[in-house]
Amino acid sequence: MNENHLTHLKELEAESIYIMREVAAQFDKPCILFSGGKDSIVVTYLAYKAFYPSKIPFPLVHIDTGHNFPETIVYRDALVKKLNADLIVGSVQDSINEGKVKEETGFNASRNKLQTVTLLDTLAQYKFDAAIGGARRDEEKARAKERIFSHRDEFGQWNPKNQRPELWNIFNGRKNVGEHFRVFPISNWTEMDVWQYIYQENIDLPSLYYTHKRKVFLRDGQWLAADPDIIVRKPDEKVVEKEVRCRTIGDVTCTGLTLSRAHSVEQIIEEIAATRITERGGRADDKRSETAMEDRKKAGYF
Repeated sequence: MNENHLTHLKELEAESIYIMREVAAQFDKPCILFSGGKDSIVVTYLAYKAFYPSKIPFPLVHIDTGHNFPETIVYRDALVKKLNADLIVGSVQDSINEGKVKEETGFNASRNKLQTVTLLDTLAQYKFDAAIGGARRDEEKARAKERIFSHRDEFGQWNPKNQRPELWNIFNGRKNVGEHFRVFPISNWTEMDVWQYIYQENIDLPSLYYTHKRKVFLRDGQWLAADPDIIVRKPDEKVVEKEVRCRTIGDVTCTGLTLSRAHSVEQIIEEIAATRITERGGRADDKRSETAMEDRKKAGYF
């Protein structure tokens, strides 16, 4: 990386740390939404830097769909132990058992949409008034509409027409009883910025991000993990072994895998620089409709 890019990353880091400290100053009970993906890992790392040598003052909240890659859970638990962080897990399976949501069935069944209810219940149960997330504006068109301090009403819902101005890094966290905020400290980062920062700071990641051999099958132009306990395959969907990696991590059911030979962060950076496919181009949950992400956000999704 050249000197200009290092300066750029330092500016992004400083802005994100400033936002973290603003959250600590303005809210009574914040948390970090932790998915185990690279963006939430970077957010957690930034929180660690923002308050060092004290421990991170916010608990990590993971909404466990029960359909996670096992590598994600192993990494999550190791990171929590390493940072001496507090962890709260909300279970989608519990929401299903309690009759709050209904399990989808069929070939395209996913728990991705169901986790919205579990998330809102978890935020309400612990009375969190700010939830820090790793969304970036360059990820998806709906996320480009977000403010850094993104207001949610008493039902946890987001109204894209009711966004507050954010001038000169002045963030308005005023809210009424029952309302809360989602806060996105890396909104101004790009996917490449995240990877360059991971490289610069030598941040450990789940093994899923690096090329590995996995049994997969092809569906609608996407390679998906062949997990017989989670995904129901169609009769013509044949299982093969490929060298793949995750570019973004979500549920097994909706995370498209990328054919890759990238075994290091440097190789991943080279791969991303050459690709013309967007980061979430491999996420099946975003392809359910033209406004899939925005619809989920309005309902209270991350």
